[in-house]
Amino acid sequence: MNERGERLRLLEALIFAAAEPVGEEILSSRLDEAGDLPDLLQELRETYKGRGMNLVRLAGGWTFRTAPDLAQKLFVERRLLRKLSRAAVETLAVIAYHQPLTRGEIEEMRGVSLHKGTLDLLMEAGWVRPKGRRQSPGRPLLWVTTPAFLLHFGLDRIEDLPRLEELSLPAGELRQARFGGLREAKAKPFRGDGEER
Repeated sequence: MNERGERLRLLEALIFAAAEPVGEEILSSRLDEAGDLPDLLQELRETYKGRGMNLVRLAGGWTFRTAPDLAQKLFVERRLLRKLSRAAVETLAVIAYHQPLTRGEIEEMRGVSLHKGTLDLLMEAGWVRPKGRRQSPGRPLLWVTTPAFLLHFGLDRIEDLPRLEELSLPAGELRQARFGGLREAKAKPFRGDGEER
């Protein structure tokens, strides 16, 4: 096998063995000649195109995912006790679209006080985390989304969220506009404390 073929095999093994998406800087550090990494990744993508798994970029890294057209055949339904409350979903959306922001800013945008358990619930799910403090009186915590949020919702970057003007479209048009006609993945329900409003 030639040298390029060996680098492709190593790249494939590194991505396959990783539990989370692997960043290009990590992949580059493992290759003898890191300069051709973009070409190798593109070649690997083409190799897996049309197969049961595809090489995709998610949360700033590279990972293998089931081909979208097979997802329905692999669907496993798991019953969970409760799903996120409306307040938790609203809080998550406010953080995703306006991060970084403080608890007070979240409350101001939602127009209601934030129940103490809401942010704890979202942190337990791994979707939000504190990231520093605002340089203002009291130095409140700033809240941001996490790579786990991107992974769960199938996003590479936070900028891939639907734009606010797209959200005003009827739901069917949004699905087609953002996902090219592919069926949206449903978010897994997560244990919560019911309505907090």
